[in-house]
Amino acid sequence: MPAHPDQKQIYLAADMSSRLAGIDIGSNSVRLLVAEVIRGGSYRILDEEREPTRLARSISASGRLDDEAMNRTIEALGTFKQIAAGYQVSALRTIATCAVREAKNGADFCRRVRDEVGLEVEVITGEREGRLAFTSVQHAFDLTGKNIVIADIGGGSTEIVFATGSLIESIFSTPLGAVRLTEQCGIGSGADGEAFQRGLLQLEKEITSCLKRETGRPLFAPHFLVGSGGTFTTLAELMMASKKEADIPVAGYKVSHAELRHLLDRLRKLPLKNRRSLPGMSADRADIIIAGLTIIDGLMKRFRVNTVIVHTRGVRDGLIREMVDECFGDEVTDPAQREQAIERLAAACSGELEHGRTVADLAGRIHEQWSGPLGLLPEDRPLLETAARLQDVGYVINYDKHHKHSYHLIRNSRLPGIRGHDLELIANVARYHRGAFPKKKHQNLARLSADDQTRIKKMAAILRLAGGLDRSRSQQVKDVIATVDDKAAHLVVVSDADPQVDIWGAERRTDLFEKLFDMPVRIRWANQPT
Repeated sequence: MPAHPDQKQIYLAADMSSRLAGIDIGSNSVRLLVAEVIRGGSYRILDEEREPTRLARSISASGRLDDEAMNRTIEALGTFKQIAAGYQVSALRTIATCAVREAKNGADFCRRVRDEVGLEVEVITGEREGRLAFTSVQHAFDLTGKNIVIADIGGGSTEIVFATGSLIESIFSTPLGAVRLTEQCGIGSGADGEAFQRGLLQLEKEITSCLKRETGRPLFAPHFLVGSGGTFTTLAELMMASKKEADIPVAGYKVSHAELRHLLDRLRKLPLKNRRSLPGMSADRADIIIAGLTIIDGLMKRFRVNTVIVHTRGVRDGLIREMVDECFGDEVTDPAQREQAIERLAAACSGELEHGRTVADLAGRIHEQWSGPLGLLPEDRPLLETAARLQDVGYVINYDKHHKHSYHLIRNSRLPGIRGHDLELIANVARYHRGAFPKKKHQNLARLSADDQTRIKKMAAILRLAGGLDRSRSQQVKDVIATVDDKAAHLVVVSDADPQVDIWGAERRTDLFEKLFDMPVRIRWANQPT
């Protein structure tokens, strides 16, 4: 996020190791961002470049990238690589989104880029696009106490993120792209008359049905929609030109739904030639702007949002910020910083800090004592303890099914010092601290290996027991002695007072453990006669 003009910025030493570059191969255009890292984990822009190559233009018809679009894109990539080399960047990453992801010859295109330009292309998922877009928005706006919808509209897809404050609740990737829909509905260059009007009706119908099919509704009432991508910046520039607003930044510009509808109605009545000449219109976007604005209209209707705020950054900004974080890798692995981040997330979302800490301690003790006789992995103990502390963060969405919300919030969080794969395991363990047993048909499990699924089930079984041992929410259980013999697994509960409610709570949550390990669990108070 840019610093305040009056704020003194302290830059890293003027060596080239602090310079980074990111390239985003989009469906409509290719973009380059060259940046210099600033102390504290931000950056300043050294150079930006954009080249409209319409890489996705033939995807709808043939499912393939056409040769002309690929050649233009490869030429642009060669130029961008030279620009980055001129700045002597220490790292250059190249990502590709929907067009390359979907094209039958996407892998062939990536090979050409590697062979002809010398760049390795990372083809990212729609979900990852959404995460990068959120990272960018999070640094540009104060989201404290705000429920928002983020939409990143590209040529081939639209990524949608539901977020509350600094936490992602859900991510959806939809095939609603400005280039794709323009081609599918026949409203591009040369379309006019009745055919154009039929295309407009088809466009609205496709957007409405796709959003209904591919997305849910937010569990909260969104305060506004934040939009990134060329469609949104063009929207702002058209509105500013029509209102004769000068010297107003595009970043953060607000447009109401009524204003969007009025502009869209106006553009639909204009031939392409007249659209191109409108003040504020980008010449290479005039043919796809109607599809793009109709997507925004559909989003605002679907999610019942009345205001859109324009974000001038997006995926490439999110990519650079990830690279900046990597520059400070030694800092983010500091255990104290990791602990503080876990504590902040738990405090902000659950209101159950003491309960989480107690359950984490008990779960860790049980895991430690049972690891030998039950073959548990010692390295899973810190994952289990973190899951225990964060198991209830889903309360911030609502109580019902909060375990499912906890999964999404943890998985989409960025906890320093915790690797992405470990975060996935932690999120899954928290997901199963209550509710249904882990099942292979659950998407959150299906993406993991069989070994990881087994680890999650074992940790979740222990977490359920530990959670039951603080059923009273009084933290009166101070310790637990866990043993195993030929007949059963035993838990002896250490407490100053009779922990009847907590033992009852744990006994009600033994079923997953007993199913996994094929043995009963026996629980008693240490002061109770054997």
